[in-house]
Amino acid sequence: MAAAVWTDRGRKAAAVVGTATRSRSSHAALKSQYDALVVGGGHNGLVAKHGLKVYMRDPHAFTPMLEEGVKGAPPRSLTLGSDPAMNQMEIGKFSQKDAKAFPAFFAHLEKLAGAIHPLLDAPPVDIPGVTAGSLRKRLGAAKTLMPLVKCGLKLGRNIPDFYEIITAPIMKILNRWFESEPLRATLATDAVIGAMTSPSNPGSGYVLLHHVMGELEKEKGAWGYVEGGMGGVSQAIASAARSFGVDIFTEKDVGQILVGSDGAAKGVVLKDGTEISSKVVLSNATTYVTFKNLTPQAALSPEFIKAVDQIDYTSPVTKINVAVDKLPNFLASPTPDDKPGPHHQCSIHLNCESVEVLETAYKEAMNGRPSVRPMLEMTIPSVLDPTLAPPGCHVVSLFTQFTPYHIDGREWTDQDREAFADTAFDWVEQYAPGFKKSVVGRDILAPPDLERIFGLTGGNIFHGSMSLDQLYLARPLPFLSDYRSPIKGLYLCGSGCHPGGGVMGSPGWNAALTVMADLKRH
Repeated sequence: MAAAVWTDRGRKAAAVVGTATRSRSSHAALKSQYDALVVGGGHNGLVAKHGLKVYMRDPHAFTPMLEEGVKGAPPRSLTLGSDPAMNQMEIGKFSQKDAKAFPAFFAHLEKLAGAIHPLLDAPPVDIPGVTAGSLRKRLGAAKTLMPLVKCGLKLGRNIPDFYEIITAPIMKILNRWFESEPLRATLATDAVIGAMTSPSNPGSGYVLLHHVMGELEKEKGAWGYVEGGMGGVSQAIASAARSFGVDIFTEKDVGQILVGSDGAAKGVVLKDGTEISSKVVLSNATTYVTFKNLTPQAALSPEFIKAVDQIDYTSPVTKINVAVDKLPNFLASPTPDDKPGPHHQCSIHLNCESVEVLETAYKEAMNGRPSVRPMLEMTIPSVLDPTLAPPGCHVVSLFTQFTPYHIDGREWTDQDREAFADTAFDWVEQYAPGFKKSVVGRDILAPPDLERIFGLTGGNIFHGSMSLDQLYLARPLPFLSDYRSPIKGLYLCGSGCHPGGGVMGSPGWNAALTVMADLKRH
């Protein structure tokens, strides 16, 4: 957990306390009084001038096939990137019709994603403010309608298309646009990544759109690797924070949020008993951790606690980190002399050439068993970032689906973890013979491990499912979407808030705007 601070008019911005961040602690002593505390480590933005270096990936997606090559040729593969001509050539291997349709499809998604950007960078509509209170208050709250109006005006005739993509199964849309299975399956992976859903489930279309909405270095839909690993993001944010006078402390677990006799948040008490007072407290932890683990239960109504219990944190993800002494060599795109090809920098989609494979994997997890042919998203960041591994060696990340939180109703065992990793490696071996022999170490994180180590309730990387009932006005709950909580002075600012986690970086910014507005009012 973590805690942070800022003082009046920005003279001192924040102090972070916790074990969720690996940033170096400030040399300043921990004070007993701050203007604000932020509970929960994390990142909500990119800060290049403070040491953040990103290696851009292009191409960004590679889907090899498991098939026999024709007349001695290697198996086919599909590679997608920012070059429209290359994309059409690659898709043309499977369907000329799809190759011609792809640019229009991508432009269609970008138009929808661009139209809803105003909704992402602002708090949701203040429904209570607009519908109740004095005329003056209603007029003030009416300002929160502007992003919605801008979105509607920008969508124009595309409003029905937008409604469809956020409510329909992604396969309904993909089947209308395309006929080739490898392309449909590759695109479908972005509709289920990190989500316990299938491409045939309603609402899966929004998850795809959610990923299209992201941007990197002002380039929409771009992906990249942070130099030194994702800890580089935390270090850059810490540097930016210190430039505004922030004190940062690590290894200081928060035990409880302090609530005064007046029902308002007063600060936090650390697990070592140290009390830190503040005017406001912001929680970057999940909604469940915030209100079930850190907030005194007597300060919350039974109805509210029951509602928090109903938030869906189901996760299908098991993460496997691998160290190898040789670069994976794929049958579909062989590379001589252990030299990386363009496809090595991509998200490498294995077991993703057929939608039916994804559907079967999902159903197995829903029945309480890890998938026997799991969806595997492999990345090899050391191909672009030389700081991650010694020469000739590489780090490989396997983001795997679908695995349940409990296996047949029981806890995961070490044997279960090893067995699932063996299954995943057996499949990688089929695409890239020699992979298993190259492995020198592996770290297996099932959903319960992601919860225990990183504070991700249920192991959910988004701090809560990105389902339609948990978006916008209903994220994380219908009466909790404005970042304020039932306890005065306690706010939410993590990915469990609008607009959600994973790609977007707006929850913290939107929450900060809400807090500043409240402080200004009072």
